[in-house]
Amino acid sequence: MGASKSDSFSVEQNEMATLFKALSHPARIAIVDYLLTVDTCICGDIVEVLPLAQPTVSQHLKELKNANFIQGTIEGTAICYCLNPDTIAQIEHHFGAIRQKLKNKCC
Repeated sequence: MGASKSDSFSVEQNEMATLFKALSHPARIAIVDYLLTVDTCICGDIVEVLPLAQPTVSQHLKELKNANFIQGTIEGTAICYCLNPDTIAQIEHHFGAIRQKLKNKCC
């Protein structure tokens, strides 16, 4: 079996691609925005604020969780989600490096 195209890129480039892919849907951006407004959240709460069915919201949450963008804890029969601070720091670091490189460049 041949090598994957992703093998041609650095670990950081592949990680960033995974994160950005997870954020590439407006519903997922809306979920992130919502999680920023609450301390913890239950999946049902998210369904109430988005114009999507519960299975669709669950699929979007799964994509964000698979990318390690959000984390969840089980509390009884509910799952409480929050943003993963380590992943947010990783994104900040990536964009900080871009900003530093752009400081001295002009087109």
